[in-house]
Amino acid sequence: MNEYTLPIVFGLLAGTISRLFMLRTDYRQYPTYLHGKIIHIALGFIAAGLGAVAGPSILEEEFTAVTFLTIAASQFREVRNMERNTLTELDHYELVTRGKTYIEGIAVAFESRNYLVIFTSLISTLGYLIFNVWIGIILAILCMVLSKVLMAGGKLKDIVEIEYFEPRFEGAGLYVDNIYIMNIGLPERQKEVLKYGMGFILKPKTFNARSTIANLGQRQAVLHDVSTALGVYRDSGTPALVPLAKRDLDDGRVGVFVLPQERDIERAIKVIGQVPTLENAIRMPTEKGGNKK
Repeated sequence: MNEYTLPIVFGLLAGTISRLFMLRTDYRQYPTYLHGKIIHIALGFIAAGLGAVAGPSILEEEFTAVTFLTIAASQFREVRNMERNTLTELDHYELVTRGKTYIEGIAVAFESRNYLVIFTSLISTLGYLIFNVWIGIILAILCMVLSKVLMAGGKLKDIVEIEYFEPRFEGAGLYVDNIYIMNIGLPERQKEVLKYGMGFILKPKTFNARSTIANLGQRQAVLHDVSTALGVYRDSGTPALVPLAKRDLDDGRVGVFVLPQERDIERAIKVIGQVPTLENAIRMPTEKGGNKK
């Protein structure tokens, strides 16, 4: 063994542990258990190896060796494409789809986590080499905490107030509060909707939030997460039982209509609050000069 073997192994372990720390399967069931996790752990191990080797290359002034990180970046972009293509194909078979905006957000997240692994292993290895193993451990822990913070992202409860409303009919029109959802003419379907349906109003806290929840992808993410967590009362070929989210054009509120198999109001509100604020859906019109006032 030479002087760099132990630091490289240390950085490799720190990066891999960091990826394991960021990898989880929640109610959305993605990544899948077990093979989906194995793929991401393997990619995290490769990313950790790249970051660990980059540290000694920098200290030895072998700067040309660091250029292989650019190759790694192109490879991890393929990870993003792989996730996008996989989820897009699977989305056709969901009773309530994720939507393209949600899928793109997931794909970007998995790509970015590999870069966080490279950063963790690089900093950990340099801390070991320049100082000692204890400094390396401290830096590794700090990088993992930073990765966890960056991975979290925003939640819908941060930008909206969520309130439950019982769905109602005015003639054939289905309403949540005063927001029109859809037209259902069959009495049998109306009975099913009133029996299983739940309605929620998302009231934006700011002008920027109003523009964000108006995004169709953000609204579809809400419908998908609620239907995944609580189940959905529908099957293929039943358009009247499709969950929908419609917007009040006057004040920007969004009415959410879902048909869960488990009618738990408090749990549904928690699930809606935990829906991620999609990066591609975020709009900040107040940042434009003419709108700041």
